Amino acid sequence: MSLVTPDIGLIIWQLIIFLIVLFILRTFVWVPILGALKTREFQIEDSLRAADHAKEEMKQIQADNEYLLQEARIERDVILKEARQEATQIVDHAKAETSGITSKMIQDARDAIELEKRAALVEVRELVGTLSLEIAEKVLREKLSDDKSQKSLVEKFIKEAKIN
Repeated sequence: MSLVTPDIGLIIWQLIIFLIVLFILRTFVWVPILGALKTREFQIEDSLRAADHAKEEMKQIQADNEYLLQEARIERDVILKEARQEATQIVDHAKAETSGITSKMIQDARDAIELEKRAALVEVRELVGTLSLEIAEKVLREKLSDDKSQKSLVEKFIKEAKIN
């Protein structure tokens, strides 16, 4: 049984060696491992904080972008409204100007027609007068070809002149 049961001296030496190894591991290995773990823990916490901070910044940037987009939409609507009003004003102004020009052209045409009408009437009167004189002259020449008809016509004019 001595093979299965260790001696007390062996147990003590194993305990001493275990304590020495434990001391050496604790001094040279355990402290650096714990330090590395602490450093890694701090890095992870810093990374999480940075990620949270980045997440908050992204939310802020999204909110700012949404605000800017809304402002741009409002500004676009205002610009479109002003453009429509300006276009309407330009069209109205053009219509009014065209109406004025058309009215002036119509009035000028009426005036020209009236002048042409008067000129035509004057010309017709002159032509009628000339034709009447020519016809009267021909009629008088024919009727007054002899002396007797001339005398009777003169007497008739004298009688009419006294009556009126």
